Amino acid sequence: MEAVRHRDESQIQLLIRHFLERFLNNEMVSADEEGGARLLLVACTVALPNFFVAVYLWALYHILFRVRPYWDRVGDHYFFVAYSLAAMGIITVFEWDLFFPDLLDLFVLSSLPIPRRRLFLARIAAISIFTAGFLFIANVFSTVALVGIDPPSLLRFLAAHILAVSASGIFAAAFILALQGILLAVFGAGFFRRISLALQGLIITVLLVLLCLSPVLAEILPALVRSGSRWLFYFPPYWFLGIYQRMMEGPAALPLYAKLAGRGCVATLLALGLALLSYPLAYWRRTRQLIEGPGAHKAQSWAAVQSSRLFHTAFCRISERRAVCHFVGQTLVRVQRYRIYFVMYGGLGLSLVIAGILRLQVERGHIRAAFAADGIRAAIPIVVFWTIAGLRIAFLSPGDSRAAWIFRSIHGKPALDHLLAAKHWALAWAVAAAVATLAALRMIEPPELRTMQAFAAQVLVAGGLCLLLADLFFLNVTTIPFTRAHDPERTNLAIVLLKYAASVLLLVLFAPYYESWIGANVPHMLAAVAFAAAAHLLLRAWHRQIVREHLTLLDLEEHEEGFPLRLWLGS
Repeated sequence: MEAVRHRDESQIQLLIRHFLERFLNNEMVSADEEGGARLLLVACTVALPNFFVAVYLWALYHILFRVRPYWDRVGDHYFFVAYSLAAMGIITVFEWDLFFPDLLDLFVLSSLPIPRRRLFLARIAAISIFTAGFLFIANVFSTVALVGIDPPSLLRFLAAHILAVSASGIFAAAFILALQGILLAVFGAGFFRRISLALQGLIITVLLVLLCLSPVLAEILPALVRSGSRWLFYFPPYWFLGIYQRMMEGPAALPLYAKLAGRGCVATLLALGLALLSYPLAYWRRTRQLIEGPGAHKAQSWAAVQSSRLFHTAFCRISERRAVCHFVGQTLVRVQRYRIYFVMYGGLGLSLVIAGILRLQVERGHIRAAFAADGIRAAIPIVVFWTIAGLRIAFLSPGDSRAAWIFRSIHGKPALDHLLAAKHWALAWAVAAAVATLAALRMIEPPELRTMQAFAAQVLVAGGLCLLLADLFFLNVTTIPFTRAHDPERTNLAIVLLKYAASVLLLVLFAPYYESWIGANVPHMLAAVAFAAAAHLLLRAWHRQIVREHLTLLDLEEHEEGFPLRLWLGS
């Protein structure tokens, strides 16, 4: 009996380790063999913003101010609970497809002599360990840094901080897991698959908007607390701020903090309860549908067919371009990693736009939303930049380079027609995003932006940026999308993100003034058109020269050596 018990414990430990490995190192993290390094980068990305804010606050408390004002300290506490909620929510959204069985589990694990109950419990344990691990990583460094602020009571501060940020993160993860479980259990995997990407994008956008607006929400907090506004009970970060302040101040805390803390505790327990109740039902239904199969796929809708024809007519009349465009479209549809990356990237861009436009004010206990004119002017440049930059990152990301052999064997090195297909694809999506943004902004624009001159300036800025940014971002691209091998020397995510963040900052600072200058009179508009046309022609000629020089190179790239012997036909 002792030997049997030992073997059972070893089996469940192996299962937990296997599921954790699947969570941490899978195709959504990386397609190459450096998933562990990318995971370490993700962990640092999650932990460092919180830590940097804590270090910045240490300077405020010790250098600039001996006694920081009360509401400023409350605003500092609000940021940490909001960050924990947003970070854990985004991580859960990123991994939620792996929290339930897939075909690999069905075909491999189900055929082994493992009881189904043990498989189920091992997956639950792995999800708990994964969530707790990232919750620890997201908050441990900031907690250590905040100890140096010298709070009045160190133990009370540590208890308040750890409890508030932990409850905030647990609520976010449990709520999203419960939402996924309820949708899967009630509507099934087919319906959930159809709305999954939209739901992921919506959740990420809401979480990032709450985080980006944290200075604004912290600024209006005193007016909301004094008026006893009911809006305090509609924002989850305020609930966990109530826990923070109630623990920190004890009986001297405002009575409203106790009510908010009670709401936060009840919400966390309710989310955990719903997750625990819905997960077994969703797990069972997901497993059953995997066994039965997904069923027949529906044909493309009429709108999709017409859009495809229009795109082919406008950009892909040449067969080589059409082949690359079809390859890009099929890859984006079938590879889950690229879809979730686009969702997260798009959610981040949309949250920046909303945070730049939205202004909140408190009047008689009610929150009134206003829209900033400068933020509206900067919205279209941000959307266009984010769309083209995101597509370029996806196209050049290290994918499964074994698919490149078909282009190599038929056409040789990528020629101009192959490379223009990717640029035209990005240009078409940027134009579509700009048009949608223009239509949405027309509903909220202030009177000074509703004139024909202002609208014409917006159209000119959108069109010029779409054209020039597509030229700039794809100027030195000499590979077909998704066929570039991984090169650590050319792939530095930190540097790429830093450059993109600086570029977005420049767009936000200068786009409103440039758009106002264009809309001042007709000569300015003509000058802007002439500049965009001249820059486009210059960049196009430069791009053609780069392609010609690349085609004249006889030496193969490092990942192409021995090409005829590695067609991967047997894979």
